[in-house]
Amino acid sequence: MHSTKQMGLERLQAQEIETNSTEKEVIDENEERIAKMSSRDCCCDEPTRKLQSNEDAVESSAEEAYAAWTVKHPSALIAFDRMMSIAKEKMVVVFLDYDGTLSPIVDDPDRAFMSDSMRSAVNKVAQYFPTCIISGRRRDKVYEFVKLTNVYYVGSHGMDIMAPVKPVDEIDSALHEQAIKEKGNEGVLFQPAEEYLPMIEEVYFELEEKTKEIQGVLIENNKFCISVHFRRVDEEDWSVLENQVMDTIKNYPALLITRGRKVIEIRPSIKWDKGRALEYLLETLGFGNNDETLPLYIGDDRTDEDAFKVLQRRGQGYPIIVSSVPKDTEASYSLRDPSEVMSFLLHLFRWKRDSS
Repeated sequence: MHSTKQMGLERLQAQEIETNSTEKEVIDENEERIAKMSSRDCCCDEPTRKLQSNEDAVESSAEEAYAAWTVKHPSALIAFDRMMSIAKEKMVVVFLDYDGTLSPIVDDPDRAFMSDSMRSAVNKVAQYFPTCIISGRRRDKVYEFVKLTNVYYVGSHGMDIMAPVKPVDEIDSALHEQAIKEKGNEGVLFQPAEEYLPMIEEVYFELEEKTKEIQGVLIENNKFCISVHFRRVDEEDWSVLENQVMDTIKNYPALLITRGRKVIEIRPSIKWDKGRALEYLLETLGFGNNDETLPLYIGDDRTDEDAFKVLQRRGQGYPIIVSSVPKDTEASYSLRDPSEVMSFLLHLFRWKRDSS
């Protein structure tokens, strides 16, 4: 009979085999998709084409529009070797959004789970590079989803920053310890909007009460900001919901409203966002004015544009947008969906492992 220890080891080995198999399937699928895109692009100038059904024509038109958009924002998978050709002697630092980047966008925000294979990919990257997850959600909520101890967690659009419990090998341990600001709350680095906590709580309860008659609305308390999700609200009620939010916020001039993908965000009107959080982390880790640093920022949301702008202004690193449709963006490169994000992270891990 197998001992309990042997059985546990066999189970872990089986899980690792399953995860590696899933990773290979995702990479193969995305490489096949890219090959088809390249093949299509090569023949898109043919003078004649076969007639298509209306449905096929619409799909073809959408694909052509996306292909035209990727001329300005090339696929980071296709361009990977070119992108990393300058990175061998640099310190790569990885920044990742969560919703829509590491997990799919779902109707219920509480069920935006990341897959085990995505978690494995992030973990592998974090073994070699300082890695930070920046989200509009509560920091502790993102941690519940990701469950990794070797990454930085940034919640509330940059207003709540926590260092990894375990220092990353590539970061000098003295820098790591210097970065942590002890506040009786292990690992907390920086909370620039702490004084707004009572106000955020007050507004949260007001909105809960005021919007309770609207079917499908979800008010999410992200500690330093509030998200009003209306993905499951009937479209005819959107204006009613927005009026109720605006009517509430007019009594709080210290708060401002921003918008995301079917979500209204309420946050302190301080000069702080994902871009400033990115700069703060680079400075804290000792990479702020270092030309040998190569930041990678991958995100899909309007709030990620603040980080993209910072990288463009610095002329440093690669801003990468996750989108399956053309959109205005400050990003230089693109990935279509979380599946392609996972492929990119695995490419990054293997690139570093094989070059070490």
